[in-house]
Amino acid sequence: MDGIFTTLRNSFKSPEIRRKILFTLAIFLVFRIFAHIPVAGVNIAQLKQLFAGNQFLGFLDVFSGGTLSNFSVMALGLNPYINASIILQLLTMVIPKLEEMSKEGDSGRQKINQYTRFLTVPLAVLQAIGVYALLKSQSLVTTLTPIDLIGFILTLVAGTVLLVWLGELITDHGVGNGISLLIFGGIVGRLPVALGQTFSTTNSQASLGLLSFAALSLVVIAGIIIVNEATRQLPVHYARRMRGAKLYGGQSTHLPLRLNQAGVIPIIFAVSIVLLPSLISNVFLTSQNAMLRNIAETINIWFSPTGWFYNVFYFVLVVAFTFFYTAVVFNPKKIAEEIQKYGGFIPGVRPGKPTAKYLNYILTRITLAGACFLGLVAIMPTLIQMATGVQTLLLGGTSILIVVSVVLETYKAIEANLVMRNYEGFLNQ
Repeated sequence: MDGIFTTLRNSFKSPEIRRKILFTLAIFLVFRIFAHIPVAGVNIAQLKQLFAGNQFLGFLDVFSGGTLSNFSVMALGLNPYINASIILQLLTMVIPKLEEMSKEGDSGRQKINQYTRFLTVPLAVLQAIGVYALLKSQSLVTTLTPIDLIGFILTLVAGTVLLVWLGELITDHGVGNGISLLIFGGIVGRLPVALGQTFSTTNSQASLGLLSFAALSLVVIAGIIIVNEATRQLPVHYARRMRGAKLYGGQSTHLPLRLNQAGVIPIIFAVSIVLLPSLISNVFLTSQNAMLRNIAETINIWFSPTGWFYNVFYFVLVVAFTFFYTAVVFNPKKIAEEIQKYGGFIPGVRPGKPTAKYLNYILTRITLAGACFLGLVAIMPTLIQMATGVQTLLLGGTSILIVVSVVLETYKAIEANLVMRNYEGFLNQ
């Protein structure tokens, strides 16, 4: 803990790092101001009542940082950009031209980022149309004229584009990854509201449950940090090679295999699928057709966030997507070829295909542990509610994982800036 405060204190002593931190905080302030500017034509009071009485919509509101319940111009959040990034990342693994572009360094990454921005706009348009259909089905917005509907859609799309721009400003001139920090800011910005609701409704009998909730939350956060930083170190030796009169190689190193190779992506994938039935059924709850209405009510019961089917299905999806995404981002065959190319080998394993098979065996074992942990984190809100009885602090596993991961990433970025500053000062002496 002393090391953390020492790092923060030293960072404010450096004018350059202090300027970056203050710039990041200023962008956060702009973000929170825009997050409270509502879109015209929406019944905000009725919308808040709907979110308060619907656990599914309440979960979405927590993840959006409260921008949905007051339906601000940033109600769509960064979801279109995140989806575009995931699509481009998957296409990079499939399309050879994009894969070559990703290996071109900064110029290639800038081109892919540009494609991601282009893809964000049509995804935001589609999501804005879906949000309008949902609000109209709940009688929260009147039927808009074509001109007003275009203005409604453009407002939501502009809010997402503004968020992406603010995130890139933080990345270029602030500290850490801007997009991740804005998601972090949205989630943390919703916490005071949830805490206020909790303390206003908590009586003396529920105080024990609240304390248990706090203790379990600390245990979960500690577990996320341990798993996020855990790696399996595989020893790799490089044979000595003679080139002319010089001797190369002969050193030993380690190949780090992270316990959680996929990060938060599997939970995001799983959330987008497991919440889709409830999102569609909410549109048909007020349908005039009795059969459609009954089907929608049945789907809502089965996919209730507190139901056993929802949580089992959610857990299985997270585990499956963890294995899928790990297979996409980590190719044992390619790693084995790179090791063999530079004269390396894993002790006791032959180079080439046996090395790839061994890496795949090790990766499958550690991924299983990481996938099960991610699955437990995903369904943790339901488990904590059942154990403590606290219903107002609805914080999704995705939110917890993002908050902890962003804090660790930002702290490491500040440390890297301090090390770079000290290194440059040493060179200038």
